[in-house]
Amino acid sequence: MDVISNTVRNVRIARTYSRGLHVGARMLHIMSTTVEPASDRSADEVNEEIRALWFRSGGTLSGEQREEYRRLVLEWAAAAPQPA
Repeated sequence: MDVISNTVRNVRIARTYSRGLHVGARMLHIMSTTVEPASDRSADEVNEEIRALWFRSGGTLSGEQREEYRRLVLEWAAAAPQPA
């Protein structure tokens, strides 16, 4: 497992993705510098969980839900197919 290159790749993806996650002056998630294990689930499965989280929240995430969302976005980024 190449931890360094996966970390750099995931940070780059998460940073790009985070640009679209702002609502007004509030940011919906915080970047983490911790290395998380690769997902055993597909990007589609993780995306469905993200959608369910937003649906359950009614469009406004609590602090705990924002942390779950951040974790899910990083998991999704790790599971998403990478362009060649």
